[in-house]
Amino acid sequence: MARYTGPRDKIARRFGVPLFGPSKGLELRNFPPGQHGARNTRRKTSDYGTALAEKQKLRFTYGLMEKQFRRYYHEACRRKGVTGTLLLQMLELRLDNVVYRMGFANTRFASRQMVGHGHVTVNGKRVDISSYAVRPGDVVAVRVNPRSTQLANRFADLTQGIRMMDWTTVDREKHTGTVNRSPEREEIDVFVNEQLVVELYSR
Repeated sequence: MARYTGPRDKIARRFGVPLFGPSKGLELRNFPPGQHGARNTRRKTSDYGTALAEKQKLRFTYGLMEKQFRRYYHEACRRKGVTGTLLLQMLELRLDNVVYRMGFANTRFASRQMVGHGHVTVNGKRVDISSYAVRPGDVVAVRVNPRSTQLANRFADLTQGIRMMDWTTVDREKHTGTVNRSPEREEIDVFVNEQLVVELYSR
């Protein structure tokens, strides 16, 4: 599956928020990238431009390309409930994001790499698909082998101070976790107004 591999600090500076976690580039240069970025204040954008920026922020946060993101939106529309909240819940329950939320990796990019390299199991079976939809009751764990355990231990030191999500139960010593339920909207800490994303696609 295609993914964004370009400069992350540049994207964070474009939107003015740390989409990929703490950003020294954004802290040191809190203005848009480019030749005239420091000279100009952030310009007022149209309603369409604002909604487009919200969609792009959500896409970059979860590391999705447009085609894949649109599929999530259409699936959220098909289900009963608030479309924006359903969209966020589906993105949160991707396997790579669940691994990140459980503290088995310090970034979503690192968690995607862990999953892709076969270091993660779901209910005892190895799963190497980052977009795998985890369900409530599923047990996500790091594989029991020297390489996987060593990698998990290294990330455990980096994620020591991260607060665990209330919708998961994690045993950090055994590198296992259970998804108890779908996250509520207030538990999803993304810098996005998802309603504008829904309105953008509804045009």
